[in-house]
Parts: sequence; C-alpha cells; structure tokens
Amino acid sequence: MFGISLGMIVESSVAVLLAVTIGYCVVLNSRLKRLHSDRETLAKMVGDLVQATGHANAAVMEMKTAALEADTKLSERLVEAEKLDDELAARVASGSQLIEKIMRITAAAKTPPPAEPKVEAKPAPQPIEPQSRLHSALQQLAMRPGIGGRAA
Repeated sequence: MFGISLGMIVESSVAVLLAVTIGYCVVLNSRLKRLHSDRETLAKMVGDLVQATGHANAAVMEMKTAALEADTKLSERLVEAEKLDDELAARVASGSQLIEKIMRITAAAKTPPPAEPKVEAKPAPQPIEPQSRLHSALQQLAMRPGIGGRAA
C-alpha cells in the first residue's frame, strides 16, 4: 500500500509500546526501591518504639514501687507522729497541773500569816447532836487562822 507494509506498522507500534512499557517499568522499579527502603526505616522505627515502650513500662513499675514504699514510710511516720502528739499533749496537761499547784503554793507562801490571836481557854466540848455537829465543824473551820472558811 503506501510502501510500508501493514506488518511493519504493527511491528513498529509494538516496539514503541514495548519501549514505553520498559520506561514505565524503570520508573516503577525506582519507586519500589524507595518504598522498600522506607519499609526498612519504618521497621526500624517500630522496633525502636517497642523498645522505648518497654523502657517506659519498666520505669512506671519502678515509680509504682517507689510510691508504695513512700506511702508505707509516710503512714508509719504519721502513726509515730500521732503517738508523739498524744504523749506531748499528756505531758503538757500534767505540766499545766504542776504549774497550777506551784502557783497555789507560791500564792499561799506570799500571803502573810495572820497574827495569832490569843488563845482563850475553851470550855470542854459538850456532846452534840449529829445535825448540830456539822454546824459546829463548819464554825470551827471558819474560825481557824489563815483559812477563813476557804478550801485549800
């Protein structure tokens, strides 16, 4: 027909398609190499992540153990502090009572003793009825020097 045979056109078109296919295969090959190298990098990253997770878990367990130990020690110290607080409160209370006694003693020592009245001969006691015994005992206490009817 035109000097080029139909077979030649088909052969040349197959050759062109084959060249395009080879070129596309070269491009795909380079992409696959990059993907494969990225896969190795990704596998290394995953391995590092697993290792870091293991270290983090170990650190968390150590922190839990340390927190439990600290809690135990703190509880023991709180119990000891409560005992010391109770003991200190008891000592403060006994100290306050002692100071009150000392204050009463010093107050009694500071007051001058009253002049001794002349002791007159008292008549011999007569038997007293039980109800009047109470009145007479109260009167005798009121007449004692230095007391004046007050309790010690």
